[in-house]
Amino acid sequence: MTVKLLTPRLGEGVEEVTVIQWLKKEGDPVKELESLVEVETDKVATEIPSPADGTLLKIFIQPDSVAHVGDPLAEIGEPGESAPTPQPAPEPLTAAAPIAQPLTQPGQPAPITASPSQPSESWISPLVRKMAAENHLDLGQLHGTGLGGRVTKQDVLDALSSRVAHPAAQPAPAIIPGAPAPHVIPQGAAIEAISGDLLPVSSVRRQIAERMLQSIQTSPHVLTVMEADLTCVLAHQAQHKESFAAEGIRLTLTAYFISAIASALRAHPLVNASWTDAGILLHRQINIGMAVSLGDAGLIVPVLKNADSLSLIGLARAVNDLADRARAKKLLPDEVKGGTFTLTNHGSGGSLFAFPIINQPQVGILGTGTLKKRAVVVTDANGSDAIAIRPMLYLSFVFDHRILDGASADNFLATVKKSLEGDW
Repeated sequence: MTVKLLTPRLGEGVEEVTVIQWLKKEGDPVKELESLVEVETDKVATEIPSPADGTLLKIFIQPDSVAHVGDPLAEIGEPGESAPTPQPAPEPLTAAAPIAQPLTQPGQPAPITASPSQPSESWISPLVRKMAAENHLDLGQLHGTGLGGRVTKQDVLDALSSRVAHPAAQPAPAIIPGAPAPHVIPQGAAIEAISGDLLPVSSVRRQIAERMLQSIQTSPHVLTVMEADLTCVLAHQAQHKESFAAEGIRLTLTAYFISAIASALRAHPLVNASWTDAGILLHRQINIGMAVSLGDAGLIVPVLKNADSLSLIGLARAVNDLADRARAKKLLPDEVKGGTFTLTNHGSGGSLFAFPIINQPQVGILGTGTLKKRAVVVTDANGSDAIAIRPMLYLSFVFDHRILDGASADNFLATVKKSLEGDW
């Protein structure tokens, strides 16, 4: 008897996944709970196990294709057993095959029928409808490749790619009497100038591009920068690094940054908020996301939930766990959701300061630069100044100017700076 591997729901609100790769090929033996296929949703890669022992008879969804929750991914059965052929999707109705209209009684309105060019709302996921609305796409004009002609997320992405590759013709510029003639670029010249190899865009890179563009279009971004002296932080780290390591925990600077941010968010709740049409929503939880680089594959932002309730050792343990599982592609979808503020450590590559992009719908994002020893002026308890060598780094805070003004943003950043420079 064959068993179908169905697309599971991998998190709240997750309606579809993208198949990254099959870990087995057709004809291979598989064991129950053995990883069978790697899928991706919201930049989180997850391995789906086999539901039973047997042989992988048939793969229905190929890599780089989208599967909706409940769709069959594969068929598993006994060696030599034939997998049933999936029923073909019904042919879409066309004008050549008119629909018989039901008879109506005189005086009664004619029944409303769905236009063939307009897909049924029940066939389209909320995510697809949202993407189409944000990009002004007419779903009725898209050819659906999903089950029963359903328009999928990939169909919308393909339409957007086609729009970029083949933009609509622009109207000719108006000619103003007496003005010099406009310079006209010969058709094809731009394409020849940028000719080269086309690099396929991964689903992760496409999601990053969509979200970064959406963020810039949504929030008025403003940058403010301060520098912090990490003398106290480094002294505390050196003193406790071995005791943390004895418990299997790496004590990194990230734990200190998140602790300082959590304290500042408690003191400045307006930074731990989101903009809505009804007003500014102040979040009760302090959930801090930390950007983790995946190399050329992009980045991902796992979230430390209720970060303000964790001690330094608790934060360090959580940072280790989330970062390690992020790089190993072992995060759960819910572990990259619900963030109320984000930290990005761009200084790991040597950057002094940067202009990070806000992770919507948050108010701000804090970037930490690389640690540099610099000569700075220090003032002792008697008010005397001296030049000393101190480990310094820049704190780059980008905020949404709809919610925060310069003074409130500086007050928040000054609180982060004070916490880092204080006693640990």
